[in-house]
Amino acid sequence: QMQLVESGGGMVQAGVSLRLSCEASGRSITSYAMAWFRQAPGKAREFVAGISWRNSSTNSADSVKDRFSIWKDSAKNTVYPRMNSLKPEDTALYYCAADSFGTGSPGEGRYEYWGQGTQVTVSS
Repeated sequence: QMQLVESGGGMVQAGVSLRLSCEASGRSITSYAMAWFRQAPGKAREFVAGISWRNSSTNSADSVKDRFSIWKDSAKNTVYPRMNSLKPEDTALYYCAADSFGTGSPGEGRYEYWGQGTQVTVSS
């Protein structure tokens, strides 16, 4: 079993940057693709960004492609998205997810483990 714990969320002003963290325990992230999803109130959960297990190649949603980045620190068993130029529409509950030997692609059905989420609220 793998446990994922997100942190770093909060309430911020539009335009600032924020870095979230997802710390894994129970399994090493070196065998997992890691990804971030988000769910805004009244909307379906959506893919934000992912990083593959093999070569750390990344994917990101078109809505955040030029603003969000994702990387991992295998020594700390932690994955981070950095979110720049935050907008009110980025307000959501952000979830971390893990997919064994995956590519970090969209499609939440492939992800086996999920964290509880961390709230990000962006005010204008």
